Amino acid sequence: MQTTPAARRLPLGERLRRGMRSGRLTAIALLLPPALILFTLFVILPLTESGYYAFFDWNGYGQPTDYVGLRNFEQMMGHSAFQTAAGNTLKIVAVSLFLQMPLALLLALMIYRRTPTNALFRLVFFVPYILAEVAAGLIWSFVFDGNYGVTASIAQSLGVDSFFILANRDWAFVAVMTVIVWKYFGFHMMIYIAALQGVSEDLIEAARIEGARRVQIVRYVQVPMIKPAIVVSAFFAIIGALQVFDVIIPLTNGGPSNSTHTIVTYLYTFGLTRLRIGFGSAVGVVLFLVAVLVAVFYQRFAMKRAET
Repeated sequence: MQTTPAARRLPLGERLRRGMRSGRLTAIALLLPPALILFTLFVILPLTESGYYAFFDWNGYGQPTDYVGLRNFEQMMGHSAFQTAAGNTLKIVAVSLFLQMPLALLLALMIYRRTPTNALFRLVFFVPYILAEVAAGLIWSFVFDGNYGVTASIAQSLGVDSFFILANRDWAFVAVMTVIVWKYFGFHMMIYIAALQGVSEDLIEAARIEGARRVQIVRYVQVPMIKPAIVVSAFFAIIGALQVFDVIIPLTNGGPSNSTHTIVTYLYTFGLTRLRIGFGSAVGVVLFLVAVLVAVFYQRFAMKRAET
């Protein structure tokens, strides 16, 4: 709630007394310290320690003593697997923005109206998002299995040799991106449905009376009205793409030949599992800085434009 100019001219003591009487200061005093303590313990301290460990060659046992400066960062930037992981992360961002979101918007436009049939379709499309990422990865690893999975059954019914998609460097990451689109498009679809249900039917009816076709109503009425929802959805898509991990590990574990790693799975594989905590911390610092830059840039430009 904004304060009036008269309230801002009140002495500090009077403003504090008013805050105490209204209960706002009491609520702040009770709720803010626990939140700050948890945020400090589980966010600030781990980030600070990661930034410190990134300059050491450390296996996680004892105190880090082997200071190596920027060597961890140099090794990371020169590692071909990291370059592949960074490229894959960018590919997931692109697929999320230019395939997953348009698909979600298309389906939302088809089923946003409140009818029993549309409610059933919304449930069907949203179920993959509810499913745990590890479970989704395991299910699709069976689907793509060339010996016993759905792929093998289709190949057998067609009378062709079975194709091992997850063992092929050219197709494994395509399979990963297919699973990611299937898993998360329902989340964006529900955002769009909620926004579309808030668009006035009077505007749509007025456009119909003026002779606008269905495509024109979508382009000039509905999509502009839900622009803030699209901007928020794009932000979630970008940040989610930077964090993809749980789907890939049970699906491909970064293989074959490190061709399906993202930055997070690269950190896990080459940092944590190999007890190179200092190196993994360096990767984590880079990922954190990228996420912060994306969030600041998006908040500064994209979200402000959506508000205008």
